[in-house]
Amino acid sequence: MAKLNSYKELIVWQKAVKLTTDVYQLSAELPSQERFGLESQIKRSAVSVPSNIAEGWGRQSRKSYLQFLRISRGSLCELETQLYVAKELNLLTDIRLLDEQIGEISRMLNSIITKLEAKETGH
Repeated sequence: MAKLNSYKELIVWQKAVKLTTDVYQLSAELPSQERFGLESQIKRSAVSVPSNIAEGWGRQSRKSYLQFLRISRGSLCELETQLYVAKELNLLTDIRLLDEQIGEISRMLNSIITKLEAKETGH
């Protein structure tokens, strides 16, 4: 397997960017009174996912990278929760595609984190 030269080559980062753009497009469905409430929170959570993957990569330390991957995973859970709240409030109609993307990215992050943790402990 070839060494990656940039976080942009990470499939998980690419998928997280796609999720973010999809979230921004879907958030246009939210009523204008949510612009500074739930919509803002949803957008911040979404953009935090690829941003933390990139920031962790840029730190060039396994320990830092792991920490930022965990933060990214936390932001993904936060986003998932906010989308469910919006759906329960009937502010969004269909979040299935986003839910699938979140599940895939979550599995990818968990896999990377597990592998890096194993390397860190020597297992």
